[in-house]
Amino acid sequence: MTEPDKPLRSGWTTGACATAAAKAAWTGLCTGAIPERVAILLPKGQVPTFDIFDARIVDGWAEATVEKDAGDDPDVTHGAHITVRVERASAGAGVTFHAGAGVGTVTKPGLPIGVGEPAINPVPRRMIDEAIAEVSAAQGVSPDVRVTISVADGAALALKTWNPRLGIEGGISILGTTGIVRPFSCSAWIASIHRGIDVAVATGAQHVVGATGSTSEGAVRALYDLPETSYLDMGDFAGGLLKYLRRHPVPRITIAGGPGKMTKLSQGALDLHSKRSQVDLVALAQRSGIPAIAEANTALEAFGIGGERLAALVCEGARATVLEALRGCATQVETIVIDRQGTILARCPFG
Repeated sequence: MTEPDKPLRSGWTTGACATAAAKAAWTGLCTGAIPERVAILLPKGQVPTFDIFDARIVDGWAEATVEKDAGDDPDVTHGAHITVRVERASAGAGVTFHAGAGVGTVTKPGLPIGVGEPAINPVPRRMIDEAIAEVSAAQGVSPDVRVTISVADGAALALKTWNPRLGIEGGISILGTTGIVRPFSCSAWIASIHRGIDVAVATGAQHVVGATGSTSEGAVRALYDLPETSYLDMGDFAGGLLKYLRRHPVPRITIAGGPGKMTKLSQGALDLHSKRSQVDLVALAQRSGIPAIAEANTALEAFGIGGERLAALVCEGARATVLEALRGCATQVETIVIDRQGTILARCPFG
């Protein structure tokens, strides 16, 4: 017998880990002993505990580290060591935040943190503020603290995230709105798309690109000399991109993808994941007037049957879906269908 599928395990955000490390370090600086475990309060009321290691108190500062556990989510920061150093600050300074090694710095507008600030998002800042205040009240000290967050190998990890496209340089971001990482979270990807649009709008981008994958994006890069911030890693989430872009428009958008995903888009689907939308080959045969397409097994096989005629039909249909999603918005739309080798099969230009 096979075991029933186990539920996927949730994990903790970098913001939650940094909060635990900050609380442990500040407790140590106030009391002379850094705890081996600490509990923190998350925004929705949960109270998880975290193991603390590599803790030390040296000449007026204290430092503690938490190893990030992302649960069963394929998070690039899973296992990262998040270290927080705390130092007493002058009276009335409050809690100030600083980027140590491996934590990025914001260099472009459009993000919830200003240019020049360490890439520590508002909710983690608030969580750390509250943890510092809790310890300070218990120990009868003022909550005036300089907080420096570092992440081992953070600069290398950041290259696997959206940070280079968002203009965050030097490392990863300290993120999280709930403190909890949900496995295979669609919302996290869509949130990254939204932040990418925010940066594009704030930097005055005239043209952005939403591609379903790296091959499609590479083909568009060969066509246009656009800044890195113009490229949005859309993946399967056409709806997540287009609905937000409708409220935050730019003059032009290119949507590019392979035959399967662009066919689904042409048939009106905005979530292009294989579990949530399917190519309707019978409908495609009827639309194209090529009956043999109905007998195909995949969109790729259908394109082999339908050739340029089918590619053009799908490209036009995809553009119609995008325009409908952007209805009332002045954004001009281009769609491109690209094969697995990066060859353009059909292109509906701006107009």
